[in-house]
Amino acid sequence: QVQLVESGGGLVQAGGSLRLSCAASGRTFSSYAMGWFRQAPGKEREFVATITRSGGNTKYADSVKGRFTISRDNAKNTVYLQMNSLKPEDTAVYYCAASSRLGLPSRTGQYDYWGQGTQVTVSS
Repeated sequence: QVQLVESGGGLVQAGGSLRLSCAASGRTFSSYAMGWFRQAPGKEREFVATITRSGGNTKYADSVKGRFTISRDNAKNTVYLQMNSLKPEDTAVYYCAASSRLGLPSRTGQYDYWGQGTQVTVSS
């Protein structure tokens, strides 16, 4: 069992930056690929970024590539999402998730555990 708690969301102006954190419970954090997803009102939850168990490889949605960076610290059981050059269309609830699959899972159905989400609002 893994429990995930996100933090770091908030209100920011377009062009600004935010850093999201996701703290995981348990001693097996390094056994999971980690991902970030987001869900805007009236829309389906969508993939944002994922990182392998070791942190050696990452994958991003085209909409955030070059602006967002996912990273992890296995010693701290934490995964991060650095978001730069934010746009109003990035407004959503952001969720972190843990997957027992190898590689870089990018579909919601490939993840086993989810956090409760943190709101990110980007004003124009």
